[in-house]
Amino acid sequence: MKRKEWTQKGAPVIDRLVDVGAPVHTCCRLLGVSRQGYYRYRKRPTSATELRRRWLTGLIREIHIASRGTYGYRRIHAEFTIGMNIPCSSRLVSVLMTRAEIGGLPGPVRIKRLKGVATADDLVNRKFHRLALNELWVTDITEHPTREGKVYCAAVLDACSRKIIGWAIDSKQDSTLVVNALDMVIRARQPAPGGVVHADHGVQFTSWVFTQKIRSAGLLPSFGTVGDGLDNAMMESFWSSMQIELLNRKKWKTRVELANAIFEYIEVFRCSTTVAAGTPPSSTRHPTTTTSPAPRGHSPLPEASDQEWKPNHRSGHGVTRSCSSPAR
Repeated sequence: MKRKEWTQKGAPVIDRLVDVGAPVHTCCRLLGVSRQGYYRYRKRPTSATELRRRWLTGLIREIHIASRGTYGYRRIHAEFTIGMNIPCSSRLVSVLMTRAEIGGLPGPVRIKRLKGVATADDLVNRKFHRLALNELWVTDITEHPTREGKVYCAAVLDACSRKIIGWAIDSKQDSTLVVNALDMVIRARQPAPGGVVHADHGVQFTSWVFTQKIRSAGLLPSFGTVGDGLDNAMMESFWSSMQIELLNRKKWKTRVELANAIFEYIEVFRCSTTVAAGTPPSSTRHPTTTTSPAPRGHSPLPEASDQEWKPNHRSGHGVTRSCSSPAR
């Protein structure tokens, strides 16, 4: 680097050190700048470029304050070029904001794309309308806190009847949770080969055990794009309704209390209200009952809300609580 360029870069550093009381000759010696060059740099007039940059920095501060500290360099650049008709590059705005230690609010966390993981294609493409049962099932996981900890619920919804046809509840979300929910649906419905099971790219759904469960039943796995909730909008709509109508209406003390409430919501409340909400004609629906015998190893939840949350060792499904209803 040329001595002139080094003087220009070192002079601002020397200025800051001198302001805090450091000797000029010591700073120049440590940074390799001559005292004559430093004083010559200090005495020369400010260039037009530097004056313009100082002016832009002042405008950036004003815009940033007016935006309540939210604007980043892209939006400030748009304010310059569109709102104030000031020509400048976004790169210059970014440099000036960095020098002035001005920054906007951080954006959402970027989704990490799956690398080296082979998953199935999206066979639904946001077309959820079906005229017959068992043509398309959509599934997802939701969570809700209690004083004891979070409760996770995996559910499977039939796109034709728009009813929850299988579900499982656990204190942790893993592949066992989603496999239990799917296993109950397959046992109850015994679907013909060719149906589609649609989910997102969660690690529970892309696991080998879940996809193998789908293929062993003669069904086809389908996964939406990463980080796009619209690709599973039908299931997200059900979760939204459950959040409004049940989960967010009170504070839950225990996991069992919340699990019992979810059981009652899915098997009683939704079964009686979905008909009024506009489900397919009665010819495409099977009769539903409020309660039904659960398969071996899957028993309804206990009524006591203060019961301790214990693993169900006989079923081999950990602390999973699940239910299987007749075909809807």
